[in-house]
Amino acid sequence: MRQARVEDEDTPAASPGPAAAERAAGERAPQRWTQGWRRITLGAGMLVYPCLTAVAMSGTVSGAALVAGYAVVAAFCLCFVLAATAMIHRRRRQVLLLLAVMSALCLAALPSAHQNAFYLATVVASYAAVLWRRHATRVVVAAALAALLVPWAVPAWHTGPGTFQALALLFTALTTGAFAEIAATNQALVAARAEVARLASEAERNRIARDLHDLLGHSLTAITVKSRLAQRLAAKDPDQSLAEMAAVESLSRQALADVRAAVTGYRDVTLAGELARGRELLRAAGVVADLPTSTDPVATQDGELFGWVVREGLTNVVRHARAGRCTVTVTGSSVEIRDDGVGAGGGTGGTGEGSGVGRGLTGLRERVAAAGGTVEAGPLGPRGWRLLVTVPPGARGGRRNPARKGTT
Repeated sequence: MRQARVEDEDTPAASPGPAAAERAAGERAPQRWTQGWRRITLGAGMLVYPCLTAVAMSGTVSGAALVAGYAVVAAFCLCFVLAATAMIHRRRRQVLLLLAVMSALCLAALPSAHQNAFYLATVVASYAAVLWRRHATRVVVAAALAALLVPWAVPAWHTGPGTFQALALLFTALTTGAFAEIAATNQALVAARAEVARLASEAERNRIARDLHDLLGHSLTAITVKSRLAQRLAAKDPDQSLAEMAAVESLSRQALADVRAAVTGYRDVTLAGELARGRELLRAAGVVADLPTSTDPVATQDGELFGWVVREGLTNVVRHARAGRCTVTVTGSSVEIRDDGVGAGGGTGGTGEGSGVGRGLTGLRERVAAAGGTVEAGPLGPRGWRLLVTVPPGARGGRRNPARKGTT
């Protein structure tokens, strides 16, 4: 029985197909605006600011100074494109070097563009808001204050505070930083969705493996016991031997149906059904069965869980205990299985766990823990084994009937 499992997960295992393709497309959707030509389009929008700086230069300088100013803006645009390419390829050191060059070009443009050179600073501040999100506010506010106060502090420019440039820098950089934060969040969500899908697939595989262990362990044990009984009866009572073999065929068909049900996630395990099968299994194994005749004390929501307990417990009694008698007691909040077999002295115990923890008991503990209950298993003195599963009345929020034992 597999140990790692999430109870009752019916999410299909991840596999190629239309559903997987649709899920993959959904995971790619949040990233579309940060991939391919869309990313280039968004980045190219920042080139508007160098263009504004170049246009503004014609009103402040002329001649060789204007040509030098245009050369500075052209170099700035080239560095911007190179920095964007380096960022796409995650070359952080190259990006930082290019940002340093762009900052120097901003300063070089001041004599030609005056306060309009701070449009170039808007691009640099936007990069800083993306690269250093933790310090983006301080960097952007400092740059905006510089754009506001430097034009006012330089009398030769004959201008007041650079209000428009400061506002453009502030809102553009903050918007770019917010976009980067949203893109990072989307990538984290996509990674989380992929992890959830992986865990769901793993949980479904574990569910199928554990259910197959429980189902086939019981069914194959019953088939083995009945086949041996048929062999012993073949010479003395051929008719009874044929009846046992017919029962083997029926069990085989039922096992196949159970396997199909487990794989598709639709299990039909009930306490009443498992008690009936267990009584027949114990009879075929030559064990006196002392089982309940009624399951009324058990709440509906616990019927399947207690059915799994009875199935696992009785299967292991037949396989390992070498018992002469087995007793099952059912109450509204518990189910107990006792046998008078070899117990711990035989090295396996009535539940087949031995000195270690077997897969059957481990899986049973997982089932019970998921329902908010507890499992107690151990030897009895001087012989025998006891398996007790208890689900407190409030574990599932259901209202239970008063506890009542019902054994024959």
